[in-house]
Amino acid sequence: MNTSSAALWSHIRSVQDFPKPGICFFDLTPLFLGQLGPLTDALIASIPAEQMAQVDSFIAVEARGFVLASLLAQRTGKGLVLVRKAGKLPPPVVGVGYSLEYGMDRLEMSAEIQGQKVIIVDDVLATGGTLKAVKELAHKCGHEILGASIFLDLPDLHGDLGMDIWTVLDDKSKPESNAA
Repeated sequence: MNTSSAALWSHIRSVQDFPKPGICFFDLTPLFLGQLGPLTDALIASIPAEQMAQVDSFIAVEARGFVLASLLAQRTGKGLVLVRKAGKLPPPVVGVGYSLEYGMDRLEMSAEIQGQKVIIVDDVLATGGTLKAVKELAHKCGHEILGASIFLDLPDLHGDLGMDIWTVLDDKSKPESNAA
C-alpha cells in the first residue's frame, strides 16, 4: 500500500451493521472535512489521461457521488450531470429501478440533457447495482460512457460491469490499524 492510500484511509470511518446488520458502511465525512485537495488529486490521478481529455461531463450519483463529481468538474472545468433518487428532479426524466445490497430503489436523470461523453462518478462500488442502473440511464439518455470513477471499490462483491472502472482505493488496501 502506498503512503497516499494510507493517508486517505486514515480519514475514513468504518461503521459496522449500518444501515442494516451485516453491512459495513464506509463514512467519508472525515475525509470531506479537510482532505479535499488530496482526494481530488487521487481521483484525477486514477482516471487515464486519454479518457479525461475526452470527457464532456461527469455523471454524479446521489449523494456522496455529488461531492466527488463536483470536485472533478470544478478542477477540470467539465460539466456535471446529476443522477437523483425518484421524484427529486423536475420532469421530463428517465428513470430505472434497481436493487442494491440492502433493498430496492429508483434513480432518475434529466431527459433534456443532450448526449455527451461522460464518466460516472460514485463513492463506493459494492454489488454494482447502482452503477448498472446509472449505466442504463446514461445509455437511455444518449450519453457515451467512457468509464466510471469510483473512490472505494469492494471487488469481491461484484463481477465485470461491462465498462472501465477506475478506483482510488479498494478494501484490500485498507491498513490493519483502520480495519473494520
